[in-house]
Parts: sequence; structure tokens; C-alpha cells
Amino acid sequence: MAQKDDFDLQNFLPYLLNQAAEESSLKFQQIYKDRYGMLRTEWRVLFHLGIYGRMTASDIGARSKMHKTKISRAVQKLAERRFLVRDRDNADRRQEYLELTTAGQTAYRGLRSIAQGYDAQLEQELSGSESDILRRALRKLAGIPEGR
Repeated sequence: MAQKDDFDLQNFLPYLLNQAAEESSLKFQQIYKDRYGMLRTEWRVLFHLGIYGRMTASDIGARSKMHKTKISRAVQKLAERRFLVRDRDNADRRQEYLELTTAGQTAYRGLRSIAQGYDAQLEQELSGSESDILRRALRKLAGIPEGR
């Protein structure tokens, strides 16, 4: 007879965080997928460029903690859609700067507005203090300093 394992997977923090992230992002995922045919990494690259402006793929990787291969694929797809342009660094030909085009900026602003509304919807499921505590705790676990 098999022994029952008493490990509580439903309360294992990494599992719980992953489940919450997946559940909370599904509706937003459907929007950027339906409207722009984007994958998760693509909207994340789009948002980094929309928020921070001209950046390298390495800069995006450092900020987002996404793997460089995924960033490279996302950049390629966004370039194919003419949402961003690439500009080689004359001093270091291995490096290229990425910047949103007018179409990319329009897509970013549209998705940013939707994201803000969706964030507000999610926040309504929590009390004010729960939301503040959750955001602070998640930032702490993610290693994101306050106020950033």
C-alpha cells in the first residue's frame, strides 16, 4: 500500500505564485493574442520599449529576466510586424538598439490602456490593504526595489 505524502503542493509558494500568475494573466493574454497576434514575450518587449524607449536586447533581458533567445525571437516578430526598428551600433557592430515605430507606439498605448484597466479589475478582487501587501511582497520576492 502506498504511503500518503503530506507535502501540501497547493500551499508550496513557488507553485502558488505560478498558479496565480497563470490565472491572472489568461484574460490579458487573450487580448494581446487576439488583437495583435502576440505571444507573452512579444508584449513584454513591446512594453519595455514603450516605457523605457530605445534599448538593447541585453537591456531588456536585464530588466525583464527573460532569456536572450526568447527576446531575440520576440524582436524578430515585432520587427516583421513593423512595430520596432533595429539600429546597429557603429562602434560595436554586435550590438543593436531597438526602438518602437509609430505603429509600435500605437500598439503599446492601446495595450497599456487595456493593461491598466485589467490591473484595476484584478485589484478590485482584493481589499486595498491586501493589494498593497501583495504588491510589496511580490516586488520583494522578485528583487524589485520599492519605487521602481
